[in-house]
Amino acid sequence: MATVSGTSDGQPVGPTADTSEVIIAIDGMHKWFGQFHVLKDINLEVKRGERIVICGPSGSGKSTLIRCINRLEEHQEGSIVVDGTELTSDLKNIEIIRSEVGMVFQSFNLFPHLTVLENCTLAPIWVRKMPRAEAQEVAMGYLERVQIPEQAEKFPGQLSGGQQQRVAIARSLCMNPRIMLFDEPTSALDPEMIKEVLDVMVELAESGMTMLVVTHEMGFATAVAHRVIFMDAGEIIEQNEPSEFFNNPRHERTKLFLSQILSH
Repeated sequence: MATVSGTSDGQPVGPTADTSEVIIAIDGMHKWFGQFHVLKDINLEVKRGERIVICGPSGSGKSTLIRCINRLEEHQEGSIVVDGTELTSDLKNIEIIRSEVGMVFQSFNLFPHLTVLENCTLAPIWVRKMPRAEAQEVAMGYLERVQIPEQAEKFPGQLSGGQQQRVAIARSLCMNPRIMLFDEPTSALDPEMIKEVLDVMVELAESGMTMLVVTHEMGFATAVAHRVIFMDAGEIIEQNEPSEFFNNPRHERTKLFLSQILSH
């Protein structure tokens, strides 16, 4: 986490974002947990193919923000529109959005009693109604993409943390999502396993996937993000493209955060 590395010219890798089409639009969004105002007047537009890294101190609301995008958390005010569908209490809309949005958590969330292959084929078979043989073929393709096809018949408990997280990424990709959300995907990993997961995420970024990533891996942000967003106390404090964000932070709170995180 100490060094900020990226491409030689400091520009994001892979295709640029399609600036013509907004795929996520959040307008005046508020979220409370009881009396606690966890998200305050969030306004954010994400373009198709854009890669955004969200950072900030613990408790700043960044994980809650991305969990609101697929209704794992329910917002109380404002609007969230994902690929043309507004996120309301309408179960049909929630199902549409969840089928288009993949999510990877810090704790993997794999089913321990299912093999790696079964974990990956479960949703395509039950949600997409994909024939089992086709789902297995798709799953093996993604397991090869994350470089662990040989683990297909093992159970999650037989894998390292880095391998389990790569399975979780493959499982999300099996649903062919248009958007991928990552909630601190490397925070539960040993340091030597972090790179293998980040490498998979870089490769995914290069394919043009729309990505929102909550992470403190600033090297990843420099190499991959089109935009870095800094949150504190439930608000978006600052956002900019990576080189400007890291080299010329404008807000004092951002400067303090970066001085702390980049010195470790």
